[in-house]
Amino acid sequence: MDLMQNFHLLRPGWLLALPLLWGTSFWLARRNSGDGDWKQLVDSDLLPGLLLASDSKRNWTPWPWLALAWTIAVLALSGPSWQKETSVAFRGTEEWALILDLSPSMAASDVKPNRFTRARYALDDILNSAKDARVSLIAFSDEPYTVTPMTDDVATIRALLPPLSPNIMPSAGDNVAPALEQAEKLIRQGGANKGQIIVLTDGFSDPAAAFVAAKKLKSQGMTVNVVAIGTPAGAPLSKQDGSFVQNAQGTLKMASLDVELLQQLASAGGGRYVELSQLPDLLTNLQARSEQTGKVNAEKNIQVQHWLDGGVWLLPFLLLASAFLARRGWL
Repeated sequence: MDLMQNFHLLRPGWLLALPLLWGTSFWLARRNSGDGDWKQLVDSDLLPGLLLASDSKRNWTPWPWLALAWTIAVLALSGPSWQKETSVAFRGTEEWALILDLSPSMAASDVKPNRFTRARYALDDILNSAKDARVSLIAFSDEPYTVTPMTDDVATIRALLPPLSPNIMPSAGDNVAPALEQAEKLIRQGGANKGQIIVLTDGFSDPAAAFVAAKKLKSQGMTVNVVAIGTPAGAPLSKQDGSFVQNAQGTLKMASLDVELLQQLASAGGGRYVELSQLPDLLTNLQARSEQTGKVNAEKNIQVQHWLDGGVWLLPFLLLASAFLARRGWL
């Protein structure tokens, strides 16, 4: 009774192939019948007397065996299942939301070759350290743009890094607060209530809104870390055509790094402020937190149940039917 109650097919869609395969077997049997096409030309009463005596081997045909083999194969592919297996499951619950500044100032070349390229290199290092963490990527200028939602496929994110530059942004700006709000949405959409937010930036133009957003994230169990891209001395701000931006007085406009502003953002978000040279220390700390989370989840001994695919038990019967198809003299 338990077998009948629990029996079901994991992939029942495969059964739709059975009528087609049976029809093909019937068509092949008719097409290769011993009478050939003479029955269309000779009277049915005269035809047996005109046909040569057939070999006794041809009294057996392979088509029923072919239909049987196809039927067994389709039933195996449909995934018959009647029992469950319990196993211990673990998935890292760490969520990392990476925020990349692509404002015009990121084109400055005070760090070689330029700031946004160095930020992409830093993102690559972060992805190498993600391990069991799930990662998302946001790019921002005046508005945030989700490059990838939360995923454990860091290879896909890494493949999207090379095209990222200020030139691809539809409009100029430097507002980090909306990007922080977007990071919160992605973390929650990933099914987590806590997460690490890593902002790679050289500054922003909305400090009041940014500090409020960072404090809100901190109160909800999320941490805002800041990676500074650039140097305090800065470099001339360049345009897309390669020329430098000038102010009203005709002097070059500098893209400098406001260290104090970035430190305040990290402090408001309960995270760390680091420069590019200190990024390995930040990653070591984040990895330690991720491992600690993994230990806590392992202690909970999370168990999941899944249905076993019983199609494998049909394979011996499929091999047996296929063996009959290899009989000499079928055709």
